Amino acid sequence: MSETGLEAFDTTVQKTHAWLMDIMKELRWEDQHKAYLALRATLHTLRDRLTVEEAVQLGAQLPMLIRGFYYEGWNLKGKPFKERHKEEFLDHIHEYFKHDPNVNPEQVARAVFKVLTKRISEGELKDIQSLLPKELWALWSSDPT
Repeated sequence: MSETGLEAFDTTVQKTHAWLMDIMKELRWEDQHKAYLALRATLHTLRDRLTVEEAVQLGAQLPMLIRGFYYEGWNLKGKPFKERHKEEFLDHIHEYFKHDPNVNPEQVARAVFKVLTKRISEGELKDIQSLLPKELWALWSSDPT
């Protein structure tokens, strides 16, 4: 029996759950809410460093539910951020977990990027790589060369 009564909703819930399970596995976490925060924090941080066009292209490859929170709160003013250093990028992820000192923002970013690498097209990955400084691209689990 359907959870929501709408196949599109059930499908996106299932896909989102699979993404969260992948993140939990990568981080060796058992908390789905923390995995959701990790995904949300990393996607928002990445989105705000991409051009509007590229951010929209990435969003188009996300499951509907993830796409919703990817765009949530997006303000185009002052975007993309021009931060060039890994520490600045990771500071934004850290803000989502500032009350949890056991969370390592670099591990979070690497885990989410590994899941993205597995779930979005190679062409999209290349487009993102072309926009990010090497220091940020190095956070991706895939080969940064």
